[in-house]
Amino acid sequence: MQTEITSFFNKIIEIYKDQKPFVAYRKPNEELISLLVQNNNKLIKLKDYNEQGFIFMPFNNNGVKVLFPLNESSTFHTKITQYNELSIRDNFVKISSDVNFENYKEAHIALVTKGLNFINEGKAQKVVLSRKETIEISHFNLVNSFKKMLKNYLNAFVYVWFHPKVGLWMGATPERLLNVKNNSFKTMALAGTQPFLGTTDVIWEKKEKQEQQFVTDFIIDSIKEKLNVKEIIGPYTIKAGSLVHLRTDIVGELLYLNMLEDLVTALHPTPAICGLPKSTALQFILDNENYARTYYSGYFGELNINNSTQLFVNLRCMHIINNKAELFIGGGITVGSIPEKEFEETVSKAQIMKTIL
Repeated sequence: MQTEITSFFNKIIEIYKDQKPFVAYRKPNEELISLLVQNNNKLIKLKDYNEQGFIFMPFNNNGVKVLFPLNESSTFHTKITQYNELSIRDNFVKISSDVNFENYKEAHIALVTKGLNFINEGKAQKVVLSRKETIEISHFNLVNSFKKMLKNYLNAFVYVWFHPKVGLWMGATPERLLNVKNNSFKTMALAGTQPFLGTTDVIWEKKEKQEQQFVTDFIIDSIKEKLNVKEIIGPYTIKAGSLVHLRTDIVGELLYLNMLEDLVTALHPTPAICGLPKSTALQFILDNENYARTYYSGYFGELNINNSTQLFVNLRCMHIINNKAELFIGGGITVGSIPEKEFEETVSKAQIMKTIL
């Protein structure tokens, strides 16, 4: 088994060296790790949601919607049951970003203050605001970082995705956008963040509970005419790496077939990564964040594979460009948000991502 696992990771190294489009990933709480390799270097765009393959979608609908088609790809799999057996190097990756820290802080606090004023004026209930932090790195090892994520984020969707015409992305996201199998539907509302301090038995403040309820209400309202909601579970606390979040699970049955695109359009972008009202918050983000999110807070996953579609929101992610890593971090702004604390939260989230480099 160990030989098979070693061969699997060596294949990733070989494919990346050859600059072939590929995605390697593991779903939450599973042992199976999959590798899908496109057999050519074409940039193939998604045409409709009846296609089969792995999709990688941008935050804004105007971006390039990438499909690795199943019929033009090769797939490989391995299973890992004991992550302590993985050969992971504790090599030192030099990170240089402190020189820009004060600039990041000043800009983000100003952005959050502007968003808070927007909310206090009654123009929105919530706006999710983010920032991009670019750090210089040395001795980056793709497979070693992937192994670290696999070991440290067991209940997240862990992935590394590459296309020579788009770039290299990797991350470990705790948030599912949707899961559709036959006529069964699952999604989640995820909002609120605290450091994990050894227990999930934590106290949530009013702001965090309210933020989580916003997301839950939005999802239910968006899908109620498209499916029969059978069960709402939560909210409850989950651990994601060194953070904890509030989560509510929503389970239902589809009212009619071939409605996948309608569901995705209704849900994305959710209040967890955009805000409420959706169109107002989205426009505020596009007008004020002063950088393009591209694939950060977009979504990705298996489309119509084995009669199932499993899509996840692209959070806790980074874009690797040569000797630099672009980190994307943000948080939900509601009435009562404190700009300085919101920035501190992004610092904590960024630090978590730096540990996998």
